[in-house]
Amino acid sequence: MPRIAGVNIPENKQIEIALTYIYGIGATLSKKILDKTKIGSSVLASKLESEEINKLRDIIEKDYKIEGDLRREKMIAIKRLKDIGCWRGTRHIKSLPVRGQRSKTNNRTVRGNTRRTVGSGKKGAPAPK
Repeated sequence: MPRIAGVNIPENKQIEIALTYIYGIGATLSKKILDKTKIGSSVLASKLESEEINKLRDIIEKDYKIEGDLRREKMIAIKRLKDIGCWRGTRHIKSLPVRGQRSKTNNRTVRGNTRRTVGSGKKGAPAPK
């Protein structure tokens, strides 16, 4: 099983898809990396030679921010928003949608109001006085 950037790449998948198992590498970035290394995208990960794996490892680790570095950078950016007390930061603190999504009806799971059956998650009607 090839290991790139501390992640075990699945052997039974095409290398183009297998690279997307690394945090920070999606489909388009995977294609760009394979174009740079001149490796076919339909080759299975188990069929790669050691020199091809080394090429991939060198390009990925040298040119792109992935895994721990990327996660750390995102965490720091969110922490900065929380510290300065901006709108996005307060939404992160409250665990609510940050980017302007409708929150009256569509974010039950984020708010913790999941309804498994009809009426199970609804708040009760106010008691008459």
